[in-house]
Amino acid sequence: MGKKLELLEMVMAVVIIITPAILLLILSSIAISTEVGITSLGNRGPHGLSEIIYAFASAAGNNGSAFAGLNANTVFYNLTTSLAMLVGRFSTIIPALAIAGSLAGKKIVPSSVATFPTTSVLFIIMLVSVIIVVGALTFFPVFTLGPLIEHLLLAIGKTF
Repeated sequence: MGKKLELLEMVMAVVIIITPAILLLILSSIAISTEVGITSLGNRGPHGLSEIIYAFASAAGNNGSAFAGLNANTVFYNLTTSLAMLVGRFSTIIPALAIAGSLAGKKIVPSSVATFPTTSVLFIIMLVSVIIVVGALTFFPVFTLGPLIEHLLLAIGKTF
């Protein structure tokens, strides 16, 4: 596009990437640490943890679905998942509009040696790497540990 990305655009991009993940982890931790959040679980243990995290991830990211074992139709989950939807959507929309507005007001800068081309293989590798790292740090520990612990406990005869 020929426009220079500066601090404001980078900060807004970080806000877009990090805010839904932090929101998901905060609301999930509130749900698993309160009695009202635990009472809606149909499955206790690691599977219940996966159900809670999936409910908030789905609410913050798209349509707000939940696993069948979680009774999300309670006052607590209605309020917290609606908060996740509201913050999850607006925490990406508003910074994206701020980036667009900032770039619209900038003048075109001619390419130089310091210009990082967005059509190169290096850019694609870096972009995919950031997406994988952020996604892995947010979801991988819980979504792998939950089923893994559940399988190990099932192997020794403990069911939930």
